[in-house]
Amino acid sequence: MILLFHVKGKSRKQFGFLRAAGPLTAVILGTTFVKIFHPSSISLVGEIPQGLPRFSIPKGFGYAKSLIPTAMLITGVAILESVGIAKALAAKNGYELDSSQELLGLGLANIFGSFFSAYPATGSFSRSAVSNESGAKTGLSGIITGIIMGCALLFLTPLFEYIPLCSLAAIVISAVMGLVDYEEAFFLWRVDKKDFLLWTITSATTLFLGIEIGVLVGVGASIAFVISESANPHTAVLGRLPGTTVYRNIQQYPEAYTYNGIVMVRIDAPIYFANISYIKDRLREYELGVDKSTRHGPEVERIYFVILEMSPVTYIDSSAVQALKDLHQEYKSRDIQIAISNPNREVLLTLTKAGLVQLIGKEWYFVRMHDAVQVCLQHVRSINQETKHPDPLPVDEPDIFRRLLNQIEEDLSVAKLESGDITDSQLEPLLSRSQKS
Repeated sequence: MILLFHVKGKSRKQFGFLRAAGPLTAVILGTTFVKIFHPSSISLVGEIPQGLPRFSIPKGFGYAKSLIPTAMLITGVAILESVGIAKALAAKNGYELDSSQELLGLGLANIFGSFFSAYPATGSFSRSAVSNESGAKTGLSGIITGIIMGCALLFLTPLFEYIPLCSLAAIVISAVMGLVDYEEAFFLWRVDKKDFLLWTITSATTLFLGIEIGVLVGVGASIAFVISESANPHTAVLGRLPGTTVYRNIQQYPEAYTYNGIVMVRIDAPIYFANISYIKDRLREYELGVDKSTRHGPEVERIYFVILEMSPVTYIDSSAVQALKDLHQEYKSRDIQIAISNPNREVLLTLTKAGLVQLIGKEWYFVRMHDAVQVCLQHVRSINQETKHPDPLPVDEPDIFRRLLNQIEEDLSVAKLESGDITDSQLEPLLSRSQKS
């Protein structure tokens, strides 16, 4: 009957009052049936004390210390439940939610309610669903409900004794059914299987163990997913897009150029103790298995340079710095040089304080990935030429940046850019020569 009233009130505007009349009708008919037939198999609400609670100021705090852990747990669950149902109703009805105001209202209600021995109040899932399905739109509905409840406690409590619990349960079930968003589950399945798994875990736990346990399990599972994503960050091997100086993920852009003897890697997360081991393992994998289908530059037999694109790295901790030092020493023992591209100010300051800038060399820090690639390519060419035509006598060579600036006198053609045989007269080292002294 409640569902019939709800559907009828939603389908036609002239019958909108039926949405609110449905729960009331169910209670009246159920109470009337019990009052007349007195069935013993139906559970009733039972006797309710008549009158409003009296004002009193708490004086004894002997149990406060032992209740603190329980109170903190209840508070956490209450916040999650209240904000969760508020967000669900906000999304359903198309309005914005201010969580701070929501919690401020709950806090004030509980502070004033404590002087009347009131039960701690939260945003109830079931009662909020009932109010929403009954057509309540503003906070005025709460004021009216409070006035009616006060009058009922003063004058109507003898009638409540015969209200069947099954009638109240039917009201709650019919209201909550409208808040179950099946379309969201299908959307999550299409978009992200992890989110769908989280939705399934939370829904099943709430259904079988209650909303408090469901909320805690959902939050715990969400935290576990966040930790897993943080400990296994996204990294990518980069390549240069043809005809540009832009470097992108070669899996997303298979036509991008990579270079013999050079591995370019972008780290898309902060680097800290939880994920540095994963990042080091990925770097070793990239060194051994980088794609060779679109490689350019001089033919060499091994990797000479690993360039780290660190613009997405917002933070690096001491454990990660130490791991990078170990990685530098490991590469150095195999004659591989690390280059750093575009670290932000905080990351660069941390690396400088830790001595990693001096350890790697200031000349191996660059503003752009393109600049780092050009310098590394020049070194690879030099190494390759020395291997093929070793000089009998040592020759003093000018600084790498001076050689590059003297070598290029005019702009490059598009054909040279496409071939991958590129050098750039506008190299921008991150740390200038004046800073090296």
